[in-house]
Amino acid sequence: MNSLKNLSVFFLLLLIFTNPIVLSSASSTTRSTSTNNIDYSFSFLDSTIGNSLNSRPKNQSKSTARKVPSSTGCEVWTKACSEAVLALARRPDTVTWLKSVRRKIHENPELAFEEVKTSELVRYELDKMGIEYRYPLAKTGIRAWIGTGGPPFVAVRADMDALPIQEAVEWEHKSKIAGKMHACGHDAHVAMLVGAAKILKSREHLLQGTVILLFQPAEEAGNGAKRMIADGALDDVEAIFAVHVSHEHPTAIIGSRPGALLAGCGFFRAVISGKMGRAGSPHHSVDPILAASAAVISLQGIVSRETNPLDSQVVSVTTMDGGNNLDMIPETVVLGGTFRAYSNTSFYQLLQRIKEVIVEQASVFRCSATVDFFEKESTIYPPTVNDDHMYEHVRKVATDLLGPTNFRVVPPMMGAEDFSFYTQVVPAAFYYIGVRNETLGSIHTGHSPYFMIDEDVLPIGAATHAAIAERYLIEHG
Repeated sequence: MNSLKNLSVFFLLLLIFTNPIVLSSASSTTRSTSTNNIDYSFSFLDSTIGNSLNSRPKNQSKSTARKVPSSTGCEVWTKACSEAVLALARRPDTVTWLKSVRRKIHENPELAFEEVKTSELVRYELDKMGIEYRYPLAKTGIRAWIGTGGPPFVAVRADMDALPIQEAVEWEHKSKIAGKMHACGHDAHVAMLVGAAKILKSREHLLQGTVILLFQPAEEAGNGAKRMIADGALDDVEAIFAVHVSHEHPTAIIGSRPGALLAGCGFFRAVISGKMGRAGSPHHSVDPILAASAAVISLQGIVSRETNPLDSQVVSVTTMDGGNNLDMIPETVVLGGTFRAYSNTSFYQLLQRIKEVIVEQASVFRCSATVDFFEKESTIYPPTVNDDHMYEHVRKVATDLLGPTNFRVVPPMMGAEDFSFYTQVVPAAFYYIGVRNETLGSIHTGHSPYFMIDEDVLPIGAATHAAIAERYLIEHG
């Protein structure tokens, strides 16, 4: 009887100690199963998962890990995606940082192809964010990238150069360099693109392709865009976008249009040669003043009588020099000016007719003439023509981001931009962002010594860049 009782106790104890082992084993199996279903999206990369990713096989790259789709993201762009991007840009610490970046650049303006310190600052900020880049392109330019490293590739560009203007605005962050000033807002353009880089880097796990960031030198009469393209800035790029601050519109208003937005621009210099002689005996000379005068009058007929009135064009003679001797007919007269048109066809037709008119009018008065269009100096800018689909993308992004009342279809302008060189290679869109604020005194146009901007535009510009790029990858992948 006692032995039977002892045997029962033995089996009971055996059962008690066996169950925890079974339960522990079952629990371990469940944990293992759930680990296989972990979402490795960016927002959940804690130190434990990070250590796990660091122990991946050596032939698996980090970029491969980034390509794992997020289960909670913007696979399809929604209003919530726009709000998320705008919220990141409007964070107080981000706004303060954006202003500091812009002010550092404004205090230390650098002219075309001299943007050494500006480029250095951009690379410093990119390094802090862990963004890869290639440098230099076009002497001081930068090509950075964020995303999967694979297609599609979309580019956003900012120009970096200042102007040879003495700043007349008295404020805490006035230019420290005599005779140089950011009088066209390129300091703001750089700050906006650096800001967009920060937003895109924080959302890199959501990018369905690669964003290329181009920091370009020498937009102001240096044709830095051509040099950037030659150095590979547009390699693999399918589309490109850029912004310019504008005093035509209140702060943060976005404006653009399909088709021609900015004119093509060229300059000419003509030398008309005759024979010097005393003014009192004009029959012993060949008068280049008379020939030049006739040429100036005839040039006006190109636009008024040879072009379609609906196809806006400009030919302006802006200088004429025959010397300063009041008693002598000079041997040569030099005249020059500019010409503008909204299409490549019209632009190059103007160029051809300007040459023909000057040379032929000179011959009528027994003079000879040569005409230089400075093509070797790369001062010819083609028209900036927005691709219809890329314009529509900008309109859609701006409307969703800022509301329909904050986007405007703007008229074309006779100004010129070297962004036009990019538009000749890939589909592109150029747009304006308003900085006009009468209260602050932000009312003066570009290239004025009184030029200033409303810095409240900086986070809006950064968010717009980021949304344009991220949404493009989603909708064109």
